[in-house]
Amino acid sequence: MAAEYTISDLSAEFDITTRTIRFYEEKGLLSPRREGSSRIYTPADRTKLRLILRGKRLGFTLEESRSIIDMYDPEAGNHEQMQSLLAKIREKRHQLEQQLHDIEVMMLDLRDSEERCLEAMASPDQSAKQS
Repeated sequence: MAAEYTISDLSAEFDITTRTIRFYEEKGLLSPRREGSSRIYTPADRTKLRLILRGKRLGFTLEESRSIIDMYDPEAGNHEQMQSLLAKIREKRHQLEQQLHDIEVMMLDLRDSEERCLEAMASPDQSAKQS
């Protein structure tokens, strides 16, 4: 593993744009050192980027990812960080389960509405009598 990375190295490794990396830098999530106009990223920056992208895939906001990353404390065994991450994972799973339930209810409503429309179109006399 390299001791330093360029923005192009990280962009290629994580299949993201350099603009995305600069955005995370602007938000204060990454802090590369500068050598002239070049950004030099450390292994810690690379790890933070990996965690940010993982958080994004899990549906975390940047602030949620930041708060979890900022809790990193290997001397304390990262217990607080893991507890916070576990709570966020459970919260996101609960939100997704609720969204799935809402979608299932909506699908049933759509099927019911579709069937009523098809029935009404199949018997125009029936729909005229109901008016």
